[in-house]
Amino acid sequence: MKHLLLSSCLFLALGCAATAAEPIKIGIVKTLAVGPIFIAADRGYFAAEGLDARLVYIDAAEPIAVAAASGAIDFGLTGLSAGFYSLAAQGALKIIAAGNREMPGFKNAGYLASNRAWDGGLRSIPALAGHSVAVTQRGGMLDYDIALAVEHYHLDPKSVRVLALQSNPNMSSAIAGGQTDAAVFLVTPAMVILGKGQAKLLGWVGDMVPYGQANAAFASTKTANDRHDTVERFLAAYRKGARDYHDAFAGADEARRDGPTAPAILAILAKYTGQSPEQIDQAIPWIDADARLDVADIAHQIAWFHDQGEVKAEPKLGEVVDARYAVPLPKR
Repeated sequence: MKHLLLSSCLFLALGCAATAAEPIKIGIVKTLAVGPIFIAADRGYFAAEGLDARLVYIDAAEPIAVAAASGAIDFGLTGLSAGFYSLAAQGALKIIAAGNREMPGFKNAGYLASNRAWDGGLRSIPALAGHSVAVTQRGGMLDYDIALAVEHYHLDPKSVRVLALQSNPNMSSAIAGGQTDAAVFLVTPAMVILGKGQAKLLGWVGDMVPYGQANAAFASTKTANDRHDTVERFLAAYRKGARDYHDAFAGADEARRDGPTAPAILAILAKYTGQSPEQIDQAIPWIDADARLDVADIAHQIAWFHDQGEVKAEPKLGEVVDARYAVPLPKR
């Protein structure tokens, strides 16, 4: 009887161990662009894949890339940067799925002017010459956003002074206090600042200079190579979240068209970002339903960061995008 009881306890212990969820850490900035992660966490999609997902909030893109490369986090979802591409060139990181794209009618990042600069006449992107513009870090996607605007409106790059302030709170303080004339913000902090009346909107990136891949999901090369099953399960949950997000806010024509599930998704996004559903409704980024990656735009970004001297060793596209996991967006 004693042996039977011992065997039963051992069987139960082994059964519990076999079904224990695998812990993973996902590095993100607290913004709407990572909506699929919030949805997957809230609706139990990670848990259904046997993953115990912990969301790790980091305030800028480049530290997320560094954290993934070092193994401090298992996955990252954030804006791409020169730092990311430099680590990829060293064989440390791989893109495994798309994040959001900059699309007309959707909001991922915006150009804001301080109230002082607005009152002084800075009311459009073409008027930026001679002014300062804040970003979190040089070599990040916000830096890329301002460069695209300068190029699109045929401004002299030397006429725009870019300030790297390291974090969204620092940028918020600077623009509210008039220490910078303008700034490029991700939509979530942008809506907070605009809602407080601390700045004026010059325009959204997706409406002014739309482009293919604003952010992406990635993992260390070691994780991609050695934990294939974990990566696949992460992507299964992530893509379910992306599908829910897309179907709530986008029509078949890729225009903003809210569906019947929009209120429920807005409630989840509000819960994780600390904003009201009404605020979020005005600030929805575009998310592809299948998290398909605009590979051509990734190639363009690599070349641009290299041309700017931000990436010393230009990585090959195949060294950055992991074809085992990433689903390419069909050529447009």
